[in-house]
Amino acid sequence: MANHNVAYELRDHVALIVMDDGKVNALSHEMLAALHAALDRAQQARAVVLAGRERRLSGGFDLRVMTSSPEAARALVTAGAELLLRCYTFPRPLVVACTGHAIAAGAVLLLAADLRIGAEGDFKIGLNEVAIQVPMPIFALEMARDRLSKRHFTAAVTQARMYDPLGAQDAGYLDEVVPPAAAIETALAHARRLAALPDPAFRETKQHERAATVRLIRDTLAADIARLTSIPGS
Repeated sequence: MANHNVAYELRDHVALIVMDDGKVNALSHEMLAALHAALDRAQQARAVVLAGRERRLSGGFDLRVMTSSPEAARALVTAGAELLLRCYTFPRPLVVACTGHAIAAGAVLLLAADLRIGAEGDFKIGLNEVAIQVPMPIFALEMARDRLSKRHFTAAVTQARMYDPLGAQDAGYLDEVVPPAAAIETALAHARRLAALPDPAFRETKQHERAATVRLIRDTLAADIARLTSIPGS
């Protein structure tokens, strides 16, 4: 099954979801809807791998929408936050194959996953919001607080540090770095391993592990996004 920007296939009970808009895999409303549709199908799988196109995971929210008006920016960030929260709380193991650059909301996709495999290369991974004059949204900040190394948290979030893949592994965006040709197959291998973990033990433990972060995000999401104006470069 393909939906313009997103392809879906089932491999040995693992759903493989690949984003490819032919460009930077911007998180547009169309991309978000296609990802939700793929995740709906993946409810029947035992684990999920989410991957990007060659040299790109995602460049973040769609720039054209983000700069068109404050209302459009708020609507897209709200929709994006819901997709990212869905990934963060997905009841099946979710592995991301970071096939290249992962910037802004693209980096938050890494924070939302259970396990992250990165491709070697001259890629940039990180949260650049402060560098482009945007206060970090609370939902992204709290996912970063949960998943990033405490040693790197201030540099990554408040100082907008960008990392290469090995640096991103040390910071906590990635769990393993492999040659580009091996990224998706390595992610599938990890997904098959995680798929063997018994339910409901995995699902309930993941829910409890992330409950406090989800509660804080839910409590602050509407007011936080209401502060947004148009966001250049995100």
